[in-house]
Amino acid sequence: MDTQALNAFLAVAENQSFSLAAEQLHITQPAVSKRISSLEKQLDCRLFDRIGRHVHLTEAGRALLPQCRKILQDIREAARSIHDLQGGISGRLSMGISHHIGLHRLPPVLREFSQRHPDVQLDIDFMDSERAHDRILHGEMDLAVITLSPVADQHLQSIPVWEDPLMVTIAADHPLASQKEVTAEMLSHYTAIPPGLNTYTGQIIKELFDTKGLEMNIGMSTNYLETIKVMVGIGLGWSILPLTLLDDTVVALPLKGMPLQRILGCVHHRSRSLSNAAQAFITLLEAEAINAKH
Repeated sequence: MDTQALNAFLAVAENQSFSLAAEQLHITQPAVSKRISSLEKQLDCRLFDRIGRHVHLTEAGRALLPQCRKILQDIREAARSIHDLQGGISGRLSMGISHHIGLHRLPPVLREFSQRHPDVQLDIDFMDSERAHDRILHGEMDLAVITLSPVADQHLQSIPVWEDPLMVTIAADHPLASQKEVTAEMLSHYTAIPPGLNTYTGQIIKELFDTKGLEMNIGMSTNYLETIKVMVGIGLGWSILPLTLLDDTVVALPLKGMPLQRILGCVHHRSRSLSNAAQAFITLLEAEAINAKH
């Protein structure tokens, strides 16, 4: 079975779009269509229903999808195992990195890794932590450096690297700006701009209010923490954000009697063998974790 056709099938299935799949694979849309058509002829069945601009998997396509992922992963594992027999650190290392970590935590690690291992091709996707977690769970990437899930998954190995304190964040002219610390009850009276409640950081904030039986007065919500900081700074509401993100455009206050933090780190699938490059990157992250504690 042609791996190019399988890669095209997987890209279309995940993006639900032939044009987006073409962008992802860096080929033309007709080339994607040709590969899908070839695969459908080989399997003697239709894999996608094309209704207007929408693309949906057929029953046969849904059955093929997990097998396709496994076939492509097995091929990558075989190539990697053979390559790593040589003992060198080279090849491709695919990683998902959260936007916040990519901006504020990881650049020194990436710089050092690239200097130590110039023969490694870094394939980095910046994405929400939750999406990267899901892609690791499905075996689609080597590593993810993200906000770690509050709920452990038995299929994944998590490596804590950084403790990331969270602070209540308000504008300088906010009514609570004169307080030395605040409570959830105090915050409940004012407009909130939390991270999306489907994110790990948003879940921490939601649990804080749920355990106290309080409602958040949500004005708006976005997954981009830098955007939230700007909105808070111009007085549109309060939020709870990482201390590392904050500057003099906002006021940071502790939450009374309840210090908040999230854990940032690395995850990989327990059943996926790690390449020499992945092992080397994890070693650097483990050294970073030790440095961060001192």
